[in-house]
Amino acid sequence: MTRTTSAVARALERIGRLDPALHAFIEVWPEEALAREREAAARRLPLGGLPFAVKGPSGIRSFAARRLIAAGGSPVGATSVPGPGTHWQTWGLGAHGRTVNPWRADRTPGGSSAGSAVAVATGMAELATGSDGAGSVRIPAAWCGVFGLKTTNGLLPSPDRSGLASAGVLARSAAAAEPYLRHVLGGGGPDVAPALPLPLSPPVPLSLPLPAVYSEDLGFAEVGPEVAAVVRAAVDRLVAAGTVRLLGRDAALLDPVGAWTAVRGGSPDDPEAVRVRRTNDERLDALLAGGALLLTPVTPNRPHGHEGPGDFYSTALTWAFNLSGHPAASLPAGFTGDGCPVGLQLAAARGADVRLLAAARAVEDALPAAPVPPTDGRAG
Repeated sequence: MTRTTSAVARALERIGRLDPALHAFIEVWPEEALAREREAAARRLPLGGLPFAVKGPSGIRSFAARRLIAAGGSPVGATSVPGPGTHWQTWGLGAHGRTVNPWRADRTPGGSSAGSAVAVATGMAELATGSDGAGSVRIPAAWCGVFGLKTTNGLLPSPDRSGLASAGVLARSAAAAEPYLRHVLGGGGPDVAPALPLPLSPPVPLSLPLPAVYSEDLGFAEVGPEVAAVVRAAVDRLVAAGTVRLLGRDAALLDPVGAWTAVRGGSPDDPEAVRVRRTNDERLDALLAGGALLLTPVTPNRPHGHEGPGDFYSTALTWAFNLSGHPAASLPAGFTGDGCPVGLQLAAARGADVRLLAAARAVEDALPAAPVPPTDGRAG
């Protein structure tokens, strides 16, 4: 008689086998995870012990983690975030060393949700929580070849007083991220305060082709030519498949770097920051009118080495949506010639998180299936 290995047991086995080389986790909770899985099965909770990871040392106390646990999710551990003394955040430090990209060990996985992206990319968790204040979910999702979603700012509780950071999720695919939206935005238990009511079920109907605006640079960013080519090829494939229909709208935003820095620094009323935010809000509302999507690369550059990003702002194409509050997602778009994943960013109207996830699923269906990185722990 063959015994079936539980999902949590499989996740823990992969953590034990792969994480010594990848350093995605700062803590692992095997006994607690297995006990929660048994409890979820006994109580017939909807997630049935789904193994998930939480971002950083405080992740287990987050609103999202509490909702997932109440629905029967089983947290297997806390994932790496940037270590002390790192002024740039596209990096991670696990319990035993720097977090490495599962595709190329000489490159960073992105951050600050670094370990969360590596965990889901390599099957050490089925999904992982994250938070995104400038691209901290979308950048590691792009650089590890997985799906990542930043929710609409203010939709879920956030400890970030600036209002820039919002909760997010990382998963192997948009389809695999659906339990997060269903149970974090719309479910929970008696011990968890209710989230904002959203029409999560039945799924949002979509009519293809989806209206969309494509911008390589949002009007200001300097994007590497190979990254731009990979994303453009993915967009062309979506058009050819009848998934999207490109609109003749010009995405000419103002560079948000100064405004983002002012808000993060506690000066949201800085006149120039106010002007940039108001202008970009007006332009984004026009671009996204009628349910249109905005498509861009996630980052202007490929994953950088562990020594840092150099002169590139890896956040150049992501932090505009932290200022504006729009939901935005990263989907795998392909690879550069040196084996680095590239992400396609989708942004939608504020509050359209459920529709954005449905659109992401349609986009996934039209693109080649994202490959799985090496599973022996020796990336690249």
